Amino acid sequence: MDDHKLIALAKKIDGLIQFCEQLDNENRTLKSEALIWQQERDQLVKTADTARCRVESMITRLKTL
Repeated sequence: MDDHKLIALAKKIDGLIQFCEQLDNENRTLKSEALIWQQERDQLVKTADTARCRVESMITRLKTL
């Protein structure tokens, strides 16, 4: 291989390394966001369950009146 081909190959490899690093950073960000969304979802489910239980309790008390 001549020098021009080696230089071109080295540039392509450097580009691939940068692209992999970019994808890795993006993947980490997405995983972090997914964790936050999962925690938010869990909190919303818990709040909905609490509200459902309170409404059921109120309905039961109203039926006894």
